[in-house]
Amino acid sequence: MQAIIKNNQVIDDHWTLLSADTQLQQALDTQHAIIPLALWQAHKNELQSVAPLGIWLEAGQAIEDISDDLARFSVIALNFPGCNDGRHFSSARLLRERYAYTGEVRAIGDVLRDQLFFMQRCGFDAYVIRADRCPIDALKSLTELSVSYQAAYDQSLPLYRRRSA
Repeated sequence: MQAIIKNNQVIDDHWTLLSADTQLQQALDTQHAIIPLALWQAHKNELQSVAPLGIWLEAGQAIEDISDDLARFSVIALNFPGCNDGRHFSSARLLRERYAYTGEVRAIGDVLRDQLFFMQRCGFDAYVIRADRCPIDALKSLTELSVSYQAAYDQSLPLYRRRSA
C-alpha cells in the first residue's frame, strides 16, 4: 500500500486511483475506487450504486462539473500535472467554501513538500506525495510556519484583523 498524508499523519492509503482509460467494469469491481471525471460523466447511472466512491479531476476540469453530485463522493482528488500549475488551489477553496464539501480533498500528481502548507490553507486534507519523495519528511512542512498573514479557508481573518481584535 502507498503511504499518504491525511489529517496531519502518514497512513496507508486504502483507495485505488484508476487511470483515465479505465473501463466501467474495472471501476465497478474495484473497492474504494477513485475514478476519472470522464468515466463518471459517461456512466453516472451505473456508478450510482458504488459506495464508497471517489473522483479525480485534471487541472483544467472544473468543480462545477460535479457540483450537483458532491454528496456522492467520499474523496475528491485534484491532480496537479506540474508543481507550477496551481489551478486546483482555487478548486479546493471552492469545494470547502462555496459548496461546503466535508469529505476528503486530496492532492495528487506532482505534489511537493513546499506546497503542503498552502494546500492545507486552501482546504486540502490529504496529499499523495510524489513517489521520489518521503511523506514523513513532507509531513513536517505542515507545521513549519506558525503564522499566516492572509485570510484563507483555515483562517477567515487576515493577521492585522486578528491582532486588532
